Amino acid sequence: MTEQKTHVEIDENSGLIEQVFDKDEDITLDKQLWGKNPKRTQALKDLWYDDLQKAVDEDKSPGEAKKSLTFMMTTNSVMDMIMECLPPELALEVSYSIDNFIALGLVNKKYSVDIAEELEKALSQIKREDYDTDDDFKRALEAIEDHWWSIGQPALGKKNASDAIIEMLSKYGLNE
Repeated sequence: MTEQKTHVEIDENSGLIEQVFDKDEDITLDKQLWGKNPKRTQALKDLWYDDLQKAVDEDKSPGEAKKSLTFMMTTNSVMDMIMECLPPELALEVSYSIDNFIALGLVNKKYSVDIAEELEKALSQIKREDYDTDDDFKRALEAIEDHWWSIGQPALGKKNASDAIIEMLSKYGLNE
């Protein structure tokens, strides 16, 4: 087993702290992006929970409203943290991606469907052997995927996926 070699650097211009791993470090993307989430959750609990509970306890709303307030405050804090930790040019792109991901999830929930799975089903009908080259096959898949988003989908009540997502973005003011 390779010894983990990690050190922390502070960027003199921004004051941001950066954790740096040696090149021989065996950290997988999966572990970094999702595997640490239980530990992040505990750390965020230690960071916010007491203040959050105090604010909720002071609120005079009935029980269900307090539960909703707890969720809203927590989620807002996580969104703020995500946006604050990114450079502005990346934060803008990530914010649009998050908005679209949320809208996609809401469309999936509204129609009891998995749009990505529906797209995958459509693309699986395209066979490699019907094309002369891998490049031709790849171009065909890309063209069909682009077109798929703009045609009515049975799983969405004949609405196209792009419009369904735009409608959901509008409903929540995420396309402003």
